[in-house]
Amino acid sequence: MPTLDRRQTLALITGGTLAACAAPQTEAVAPPAHSPAFAHGVASGDPRTTSVVLWTRVTTDLAEQAVTWELAHDAAFSDMVQSGEAVASAEADHTVKVIPEGLEPGGQYYYRFITNGGTSPTGRTRTLPVGALDRLGVALISCSNYPFGHFNAYDAIAKDADVDFVLHTGDYIYEYGADAWGNEEGTGLGRAHVPANEIVTLADYRTRHAQYKTDAGSRAMHAAHPFMASWDDHESANNPWMDGAQNHQPETEGDWDARRAASLRAYYEWMPIREPEPGFSRAEFWRTYSFGNLATLVTLETRHSGRGEQVDYAAYAETITSPETRDSFMRDVIGDPNRRMLSERMEAALADSLSDSVAAGQPWRLIGNPSPIARMLVPDVAAYGIDPARAPKGEAPGEGTNLFWKAQWNLPFYTDTWDGYPAAREAFYALSRAAGAEDLLFLTGDSHSFWANQLFDGEGRPMGLELGTAGVTSPGDFVDTGWDAETAEALDRVFEQALEEVRWTDNMHQGYVRVVLTQAQADVAYVAVDTVLLPDYRTEVIRTETVVKDGKTLRFM
Repeated sequence: MPTLDRRQTLALITGGTLAACAAPQTEAVAPPAHSPAFAHGVASGDPRTTSVVLWTRVTTDLAEQAVTWELAHDAAFSDMVQSGEAVASAEADHTVKVIPEGLEPGGQYYYRFITNGGTSPTGRTRTLPVGALDRLGVALISCSNYPFGHFNAYDAIAKDADVDFVLHTGDYIYEYGADAWGNEEGTGLGRAHVPANEIVTLADYRTRHAQYKTDAGSRAMHAAHPFMASWDDHESANNPWMDGAQNHQPETEGDWDARRAASLRAYYEWMPIREPEPGFSRAEFWRTYSFGNLATLVTLETRHSGRGEQVDYAAYAETITSPETRDSFMRDVIGDPNRRMLSERMEAALADSLSDSVAAGQPWRLIGNPSPIARMLVPDVAAYGIDPARAPKGEAPGEGTNLFWKAQWNLPFYTDTWDGYPAAREAFYALSRAAGAEDLLFLTGDSHSFWANQLFDGEGRPMGLELGTAGVTSPGDFVDTGWDAETAEALDRVFEQALEEVRWTDNMHQGYVRVVLTQAQADVAYVAVDTVLLPDYRTEVIRTETVVKDGKTLRFM
């Protein structure tokens, strides 16, 4: 078939061929009514057993504006629970966060905000349950890039009656300017990034967060379900580590620490999350959520509190000329034990949470994971029938650090994921084994692809499974880099056939993963939307998996 450009490919794979299967709407899940005073909607999140964060932003030019908040058992607010006053101030970009305390564990509540400019949409939220729990529904999402299209996956989650909580594993916003990645799509859809420049200052990051929260799907999802989150890279800049970022140039963009501080401040202002506990910095953003006797979820911080610099293939490409130099590179550069992903304090919190979960007898230990942890050393794709002549420009053999070059030397598909930090991955697995948790269920974002992966440590011992979600709008790598649709799909099949840890993958769709846990099993649905180019869409479950436990081992049925 003829080669398609990226725009044509996106239209092909989102062209309305999927069957509708969205769950019916329930009370207070209808799309929020627009209120000029609350143009960015409402949100809730970071739940605990007796409290939850309630969030909104007031649209005003005043330095301060008084806001009333109300919390009730019902959407009509006839059975009030609590109410109070807050102030939307310019100091916090007129965002408002309140945390009602003393709520019932496992309770469902409705909330709203009122100011002299009007009343906000009504939101629905929940606290964490305690005691016996029969089921838990989690929607896993990642990579919501505004110029690439409408956040239809968010809207589908708002309507999904099987979802109790939403987990976003990063790239909630993107930092690029309007002339960068996604510019053609954004211009065509009227969704170009604002501000038009790459965001660097506090005002820039605030403006970008505000733009993303004007999306109708975003406002619907945040109003419908409580939110749990970790961040990845684009909330600040592409591929950051402790001392810099791939997409930060100090000569023109100033001090990295100042830029990072601005990005984190805006994130805390615009997201329904708690401020750091005493003694912790904003960069140390990890959480543990316990769901009764059923599950514990630990979200990871892998960018700003412990990560060493990722490996840039371009710096080593000319030195890898033989199997021996390849092995040396993998051992001494990629495998450097001093390159961390997690800080020591993150690891300590993780160990405590896993140990507590095992001691409590919970059957499920979930990891909110910003980037893939499965081993993905690129196989010899040509040997599996991928024709080098069909490679996009710049991807043919001999033209740089590309797929065929990685395949020649069996190198990691990505170097900024856990594959680029194998020593840190082994340390993670060793920590988990010491806690008695060799049955981890990773809920992963970042790659813009769906995944069902089987995980093993360096000695071949099972460590759990990984469920990866496609982007909300960000396109899959094979599609985005210009492979025609037929070959992009064929590459998915090659990864399944050649890689021990990859059971199934799909980089052709956008959507989310729904995970419904019971005491006996996890039912997994990979939910795709048929288009992101229009706000009208349909959904299809393109694959299901059932996860069960054999002793301390997780397996796909």
